[in-house]
Amino acid sequence: MKIRIALIAHDRKKDDMIVLAAEHENLLRGCVLVATGTTGKRLSDEIGLTVERKLSGPFGGDLQIGTELVEGRIDCVIFLRDPMTSQPHEPDINALVRVCDVHNVACATNMATARLLLTQLHSTQHRHSHS
Repeated sequence: MKIRIALIAHDRKKDDMIVLAAEHENLLRGCVLVATGTTGKRLSDEIGLTVERKLSGPFGGDLQIGTELVEGRIDCVIFLRDPMTSQPHEPDINALVRVCDVHNVACATNMATARLLLTQLHSTQHRHSHS
């Protein structure tokens, strides 16, 4: 069964998401990717990844991913948040991170934790494919 990863990035973090995806392209190609609107479009256009796109975050994309998470359809979340810019949909953002905590789903909110999470997934997947 393929790992389902949700990928979300605020506007000022979208370039970081592209860098991250390029670094871990081989792993991500073997996963099912779900992303909010513009982030998903950029991942598809710039890296060539197949991405199931939801609405843009401010239009409910965070909530759509939260719903999948609650239903057990998301294995981990990479949510590159911009802590320095006020977001109009802050309650949705907080709700998504809270749902990750409630359902014990790994949620990386910056580049350092995202790299750790993807590196761990890669080594776990690698071990399972060789056992």
